[in-house]
Amino acid sequence: MSNYRIQGATGEWEVVIGLEVHAQVTSNAKLFSGSATAFGAEPNSQVSLVDAAMPGMLPVPNMECIRQAVRTGIAINAQINKWSRFDRKNYFYADLPQGYQISQLYHPLVGEGSLTIEADEKAGIPEPKTIGIERIHVEQDAGKLMHDQHPTMSYVDLNRSGVALMEIVSRPDMASPAEAGAYLSKLRTILRYVGSCDGNMDQGSMRADVNVSVRRAGEALGTRTETKNVNSVRFVMAAIEHEANRQVDVLEAGGTIVQETRLFDPDTGSTRSMRSKEDAHDYRYFPDPDLLPLELTDAFVEECRASLPELPDAKRARYVDGLGLSAYNAAVLTAEVETARWFEALLSATAAAQSKGEADVAKQASNWLTSEFFGALNKAGKDLASSPISPEGAAELLALVGNGTISGSIAKAVLEKMLETGEGANAIVEREGLKQNSDTGAIEAVIADVLAKNTDKVEQYKGGKEALFGFFVGQTMKAMQGKANPGIVNELLKKALA
Repeated sequence: MSNYRIQGATGEWEVVIGLEVHAQVTSNAKLFSGSATAFGAEPNSQVSLVDAAMPGMLPVPNMECIRQAVRTGIAINAQINKWSRFDRKNYFYADLPQGYQISQLYHPLVGEGSLTIEADEKAGIPEPKTIGIERIHVEQDAGKLMHDQHPTMSYVDLNRSGVALMEIVSRPDMASPAEAGAYLSKLRTILRYVGSCDGNMDQGSMRADVNVSVRRAGEALGTRTETKNVNSVRFVMAAIEHEANRQVDVLEAGGTIVQETRLFDPDTGSTRSMRSKEDAHDYRYFPDPDLLPLELTDAFVEECRASLPELPDAKRARYVDGLGLSAYNAAVLTAEVETARWFEALLSATAAAQSKGEADVAKQASNWLTSEFFGALNKAGKDLASSPISPEGAAELLALVGNGTISGSIAKAVLEKMLETGEGANAIVEREGLKQNSDTGAIEAVIADVLAKNTDKVEQYKGGKEALFGFFVGQTMKAMQGKANPGIVNELLKKALA
C-alpha cells in the first residue's frame, strides 16, 4: 500500500490516479487508409481522401493495426474480445475533418488486463503492486493545429489524422506520483518489447491523459480532473503532484472540484483549466454505419500470441534464476528492450570468445556492462545507440581480461580509447604495449627489490600488520607500470613474505 499522503491544514488526503495512455500503433499505414505514418513529414503530405473526409470515401480497417493491439492485450494478460465494434464519437474541432472520431466505446477490442510495478523503497513503493487495466480500444487520431505559422491564423496539418492509436485505460489503482510514473514506464517498456508502439513520448507517439482526485481515507471517490496529453513520465508525475495539491487547497478553502479538462505547463510545473469535462453522452456515440464489426478467429489470436517475444518480467526472472545475475543487474538490463538485446549479443559473443557457456560468463558480462561500460558511455556523452563499440567489440575486450592478457585497470584505459577512436581492443593493446606481464621471474625480481627497499614495513607485516600487504602489491604494480599480472603478484608476494 502506498504511503503517499498530502498533509493539508485539516488533515491527510489520499490521491487516486488513473491514466489513459494513447499509444500510436506501429504500422506503415493509417487505421482506415493507406496513407503513410512517418514522423516529421512535410505538413499535409500524408493525407488521403479518406483522411480528409471527402464525400463518399469509406474507411477500410488496417488489420496490422488490429494485430498489434491484440498482441499488446495478450502481453498485459488481458481478455481479447473476438467480437468488437467501432463507434462514432461526435464533436467539432478544426483538426477533425469528419466531425467525428472513429473509436470503440461500447465493445472494445481488448478487455480487462493488468501489469505489475516493482517495489521501490526510495520512491515510496514498498512492495510490488498490480495495476488493473480496464480496456484497450483502437481509435483514429486527429490532426494537429499549428498556431505559430502566421500572426493572425492557425493552420491545420492532417498528417496525423487517421493514424491508429491504442487507448490503454487503467483502473484508478495508483495512489502516488511514483506509482503512476512506474506504471507508465513499465507500460512503455512492454509496448517497446512487443513492438506495437515505439514509445517515443517526445515525438507524440505515446502520451497520457492523467485523471486525479483526492479524498479522505475511507471516503468515496472525489470529483476527478483530466490533464490532457502529458508527454513524459517526469511531467506525468509533476502534473499529479501539482493537481492533487491544488485540489486539496480548493477543498480545504471550502470550494468544490469542477469536473474539467486541464493542461499541464512544463515551464511552471502547474496545470490550468482548459474546458469543462464532457460525459460520454455528450459525444452522442453510435455504431459506425460504414464499418462492420471486427470478428477475430481463434487462429488469428493464437498467431498473435505466438509472435510475442520474451517479455520483460519473464526475461528478468530468467536472468536471475537461469544466469545467476543480481536482481539489480537484471532490472537494469531488462528496463529497455535495446539494452536487453545488446546484453544478449554481448553474452553470446563473450561466451564464444572465451569458449565457455553463457551462464559461465553472465556475471562478468553483466557487471562490466552495468558499471564500467555504462559509466564510460555516460562520461563520453553517448548511449548504446550511439556507441562505436559493438557487443562483439566489447566481448573482445572482456576476453583479454579473462585470459590474463590485460588487467582490469588497463581494460578501463583501453575502453576509453575504444570509445574515442572506434578501434578494436586487440589493436589498441598491441600498439600501446599494454599486455600484462606474467613472467614470474621478472615479477619475483621486482618483488625482491620492493621488499629490500622497505625492510621496516616487512618487519611490521610479519609482526601482524597484515594491512601492509596492499602496500607491497601497489609498489610492485607501480614498479611494473601496472602491467604485472595481479594474481601472480599476489601469489609471489605471499611466498616472499612467508
